[in-house]
Amino acid sequence: MAAALHIGSVRVDPPLALAPMSGYTSLPMRLLCRRAGAGIVYSELLSATGLHYGNGRTAEMMATCAGEHPVGTQIFGTEPDWMAAAAEAAVARGADVVDINMGCAVPKVMKTGAGAALLAEPERAVAIVKAVSQRITQPVTVKIRAGLTEGDRSWLGLAERLVQAGAAALCLHARTARQRFEGRADWAAIAALVREVPVPVIGNGDVDSPRAARRMREETGCAAVMIGRAALGNPWIFAQAAAELRGDVPPRDPTPRERVAVALCHLGMLAAAQEERRAVLEMRPVLAKYLQGLSGARRLRAEIMRATTVRQVRDLLLGFARGLEWIPDSEEAGDHAAHPERQPGLVEAG
Repeated sequence: MAAALHIGSVRVDPPLALAPMSGYTSLPMRLLCRRAGAGIVYSELLSATGLHYGNGRTAEMMATCAGEHPVGTQIFGTEPDWMAAAAEAAVARGADVVDINMGCAVPKVMKTGAGAALLAEPERAVAIVKAVSQRITQPVTVKIRAGLTEGDRSWLGLAERLVQAGAAALCLHARTARQRFEGRADWAAIAALVREVPVPVIGNGDVDSPRAARRMREETGCAAVMIGRAALGNPWIFAQAAAELRGDVPPRDPTPRERVAVALCHLGMLAAAQEERRAVLEMRPVLAKYLQGLSGARRLRAEIMRATTVRQVRDLLLGFARGLEWIPDSEEAGDHAAHPERQPGLVEAG
């Protein structure tokens, strides 16, 4: 039986986290993954600088809802005071945990001195954690990388200092910043961090299956496992991974009907939460994952890429559903959007 993760006063059970992913982990995906079995979910990385200058979109993206708790809001930036103010804003909007991003290796983030670039500025990194942890009472966590380049071990010493500054837990993406998402994650780095710090460590990197989640826990001793890209279009992975951690037989894979049903649910929630064009753009790559491996999916993906309205995408999915001999009526499809917890595939998986 996998022990629950405790981040300060926040209990995470099962010890599985949905990774913060820019452009993906908006409220609909977080809700679906929580219902499917994630122990905690994280927002997209949000700019403290944008919030400081009154960016309405950043403030909007901080919104949480009752069904997703515990939920973490991830922020990035370089100014300690602005980061502390962003943390306060996140808590005011319902965040149970505030995560500081020191692991993003995207060039446009690193060029500002934020994300993984902070690994090269330990004094500033420590000052940020201290400022945030002193401003809020909710737990503060930090996500880091295994150094900037291969052979860099300075991140281990920095990790100790981040804990001393107030970090209640650390998450390690076990690749260097130079690797970004290329090559294999070095799980030995996670094990090294577990030995180095007295707070819980969340492991991240190459958890592409339920079995990999169990292996990471066994091989590294990490307190929890974070799943990112493998959860795109596949919230069921959390129920399956939770079963693996318990030593139970994992639930079966979702049927094609269940995959289409959850895709419709996801689309409906996105359409209700944001402007139509943004909802369609955000849904396109996720739909490709929902449909991956299904007969006729390649042609459908091409048609979805040309769609410009939510109705067009929905009609394409319903047309595809006809080939599965299952067509949700309008009332049922609306119910999926309003009540994801009633969606059959997630109920069976959860």
